[in-house]
Amino acid sequence: MAELVYIRMRKKIVLETWQELKLKDIAYISTQSNKKELLEDTSIYRLSKKDKNILVIDSFLVIDHLTKEYSDIEFQLLGPEQTLIQIEPRKKATHPLVLTFVWLLLFVGSAMTIMNFHYDVSMQPVQQKLHLLLTGTENEYPLWIQIPYSLGLGVGTILFFNHWFKKRFNEEPSPLEVEIFNYQQDLQQYINTMENELNDPRNSS
Repeated sequence: MAELVYIRMRKKIVLETWQELKLKDIAYISTQSNKKELLEDTSIYRLSKKDKNILVIDSFLVIDHLTKEYSDIEFQLLGPEQTLIQIEPRKKATHPLVLTFVWLLLFVGSAMTIMNFHYDVSMQPVQQKLHLLLTGTENEYPLWIQIPYSLGLGVGTILFFNHWFKKRFNEEPSPLEVEIFNYQQDLQQYINTMENELNDPRNSS
């Protein structure tokens, strides 16, 4: 009876250099066979610059390669069918002047957006009327309303994004993180489809 090996492909791995890919780099293995370490060290593919920065390893090609090398072992696939390989060479630290410029650009842009929004919805007249309703007197600059409102706007934004620099307030993901996750999932699905050589019409016969 053939030995049974379960293989679960990793969804995505990020490497800094082009290198030789072994089975343990792109998949998890579960087996009672004493060949587990040998299987994990099996060479699957050697990355090179011709692969550019993104490559998809399909589980069918992996199992086909393993079956040829280990004819006495039965392989069963669990989970994802492809592994996305992404090459990201280590980047140099960003210069403080660049960080400062980007921070100022985002700060000014955000401030302009908030001010234009308040102007469009006539926020100041609303606060003036609210002051008139509560106090019975008119005031062009009801600071006792405007200052807490401004502070609350900042605090609300921090709570909404669930971050204060690198500190998280709870384990719940923020709406921005959910949107980024959805975008990455869609992008990965697209790459898995378009970059997979098995889906190339030129390879069909």
